[in-house]
Amino acid sequence: MFEDTIVNNEIMTDKLVGIPDEIVLNKIRQIRSEKVMLDKDLAELYGVETRVLNQAVKRNLDRFPKKFMFQLSAEEVDEMVSQNVIPSKKIFGGALPRVFTEHGVLMLSNVIKSKSAIQMSIRIIEMFVLLRETLLLHKDVSVLVEQVEKRLIKQDQKIELLFTYLNKFMDKADTPREKIGFKVSNKISR
Repeated sequence: MFEDTIVNNEIMTDKLVGIPDEIVLNKIRQIRSEKVMLDKDLAELYGVETRVLNQAVKRNLDRFPKKFMFQLSAEEVDEMVSQNVIPSKKIFGGALPRVFTEHGVLMLSNVIKSKSAIQMSIRIIEMFVLLRETLLLHKDVSVLVEQVEKRLIKQDQKIELLFTYLNKFMDKADTPREKIGFKVSNKISR
């Protein structure tokens, strides 16, 4: 089903080359207020086994500070299972998974040096950038919506005040008033 493609003297399967952006985007998760990717997902995208990816990381731990990579706690894994983010803990093979931030993904391309891993790292970084731009756009739209809501609230208050004055005016219009103007009396005085 998948054919091999030669890119820069390296064999890459169409499976890796033709992965839709949506699949890559769906593998980016929010954990500890960070956008991250699981080690198993990255290994799958790079076309290597998870243990191979983790071995490469262990050999180069000095390249992965906490801002680049961290290990999930058992509670975080349980939460991911309960939210159906992952089907079960079994997919991790008993070990707590590592997650990589955008910077960690970039560093992985230096650790896993295959051309396909480098190309996939570039695509993943582009997806992180796309997410960030989308969030910024969403934030800008949210600010505009908030400003419009504030204006509408002010307009509602002004309209309400206008109706209050109109009601007072209408109430006064219903009460009989004394006619104004020049009054002529019937008596002629001499």
